[in-house]
Amino acid sequence: MRNKHLLRLVLLSSFLMMAGCSSEKAKETGTEAEQTIKEEDQNNAEGNEAVKVDKGLLNVEVTLPASMFEGEDMDSSIAEAEKEGIKVTRYDDGSVTYKMSKSKHKEMMKEMETELQKTIADTKNGEDYPSVKEVSHNKDYSEFILEVEREAYENSFDGFAVFGLGLSGMFYQLFNGVDPKEYEVKILVKDTATGEVFDEIIYPDAMEETGEES
Repeated sequence: MRNKHLLRLVLLSSFLMMAGCSSEKAKETGTEAEQTIKEEDQNNAEGNEAVKVDKGLLNVEVTLPASMFEGEDMDSSIAEAEKEGIKVTRYDDGSVTYKMSKSKHKEMMKEMETELQKTIADTKNGEDYPSVKEVSHNKDYSEFILEVEREAYENSFDGFAVFGLGLSGMFYQLFNGVDPKEYEVKILVKDTATGEVFDEIIYPDAMEETGEES
């Protein structure tokens, strides 16, 4: 259960932090953007209607399941998001939808991918997981392959590398629009010497199993 609590905390904190970063950047360029809009409005009255239509098309909705808020102060989390100009809708089943501009969402996804790449680099190049020699992944970060020295891996705590990648992949998928009921991250652990895949971990299933055992 501690793992599930950590995931919720990471998701909510990171979401609000990145929303805040995006908001600050928007403030810096706000005056220039407003001036551009005023000039366009004066030059073409029909442009106003086009902008209004595009606003609907540019909105992105991110829905988090109720499980992400268990043990957390949901009202406080929602209030923080609304301060950043994000529209929040709370449903009877406990899930919450965050609605933001497409540009803000794109910026957030770019920041998330940058952080995820840092996690991958630290996993294979850092000193924390010496048995891990390579980490590869697919485009949407729903599958990772860890190439490891099997004996060293199985006789150490390097398996924690799997947990970090699982959390990161789940986080990325949720905010990239994957249905909260369908998102999944598969991690394959391969022996560098033989090429054999000797372990397969599926998230979030692995977290549920850990919670039941604790």
